[in-house]
Amino acid sequence: MESPKNTVQVHIFGEDYTVRSEGEVEYIREVAQYVDRKMQEVVDKTANKSPARVAILAALSIADELFREREQGASGLTDLEKRANSIISLLNEKIPESAT
Repeated sequence: MESPKNTVQVHIFGEDYTVRSEGEVEYIREVAQYVDRKMQEVVDKTANKSPARVAILAALSIADELFREREQGASGLTDLEKRANSIISLLNEKIPESAT
């Protein structure tokens, strides 16, 4: 098995971590900064500052965002398909078959 090509030091919630990934260095840093921001948002909204609790609540928040994006993407495709079918029907009505 091939080992990941990039090793990056990141700082999340006051701790340093070494991340090994096939992703680009800047991408890994961006993801780590996003997680850190989410954890800071949780700290700002809750009285319990336990790192484990903050991490779990941040993970739930990120998972919620992911699920919502997936749902939007799926319904967006359906809407797009409906619109495309409407346009095709309209074109079929307006353009005589002999023109094609």
